[in-house]
Amino acid sequence: MDDRGLGSEKVELQWDDLRIFLAVCDAGSLSGAARRLKVSQPTLSRRIAEMEYGLGEPLFVRKDLGITLTKTAARLLPAAQGMAQWATEAARSLDAKNSPVSGRVRIAAVPSFAFDFLAPIAEKLKRKHPQITLEVLASTQRLNLSLGEADIALRRYPSDDPDLITVDEVVVPIGAYASRDYARRLPAKYGFRDLDWIAWAGEREMTSPNPELAARIPDFRPAFTSDDYSVQVAACQAGVGAMILLKTSHRLKRPGELVELKLELPTSLRAELTIICHKRMADLPKVRTVVDLLRQEFADLRKSQGAKKP
Repeated sequence: MDDRGLGSEKVELQWDDLRIFLAVCDAGSLSGAARRLKVSQPTLSRRIAEMEYGLGEPLFVRKDLGITLTKTAARLLPAAQGMAQWATEAARSLDAKNSPVSGRVRIAAVPSFAFDFLAPIAEKLKRKHPQITLEVLASTQRLNLSLGEADIALRRYPSDDPDLITVDEVVVPIGAYASRDYARRLPAKYGFRDLDWIAWAGEREMTSPNPELAARIPDFRPAFTSDDYSVQVAACQAGVGAMILLKTSHRLKRPGELVELKLELPTSLRAELTIICHKRMADLPKVRTVVDLLRQEFADLRKSQGAKKP
């Protein structure tokens, strides 16, 4: 890419450089971009420094909680986003022509949806469509479907972006769960305050259900915290305490692992789940195949609840 508006001399920017630049802009921090690109933060910092040296101007102002864009970066951003969309369109065109019902399909989802919903249905997809590889991107960061960072997203709410399609939505029931041994040690009558809660830690400490539990329990102090959902579930299975979990089919079919506690949860604890896809991806056979499977899972969930489609 040639850009004469960024300085007095001709500047050569490669697509790999722009991809890194966009990742930092989207993530809002160097560490977040490094995780997204699966590179070390020193490597990413070096690449950004090389870009800034070539441009002769800084792109980002580094702060304790992330970065902000300089005027140079703000001028570069629209062109970089346009190149990303063109690159994505080219890849999709090849996909549609050469891989009718095969290849990789990437689904972005928050960790709880990835763990409790996507991982269990992977076996069904493998059995029915072994030519499709499912790649689950489990993160609280919202990936950009327009830039091709994922093919499908499972999100809590429908999107108001005109380029994105809300394919289906369902409310997944939730419950409080603990190991069978832990449940046996509880008194005959118990409430929220009597339980050792497992909850989010670090940057995610205000993620649900932490606020809802804090509203019910004065001076709420979890017994165990982690910023990794799978670690929380492992602690729950080990008998450390109780945890708010989705009532998905795989959990209901394995009652010996965890048991549901007799606790009335607040109505604000709702697990709304939405399938979102970019309109340009919806007709790709491999994506449509995975979307159809997800919609069937949604239908099964509604059927198990005796509920109608919202």
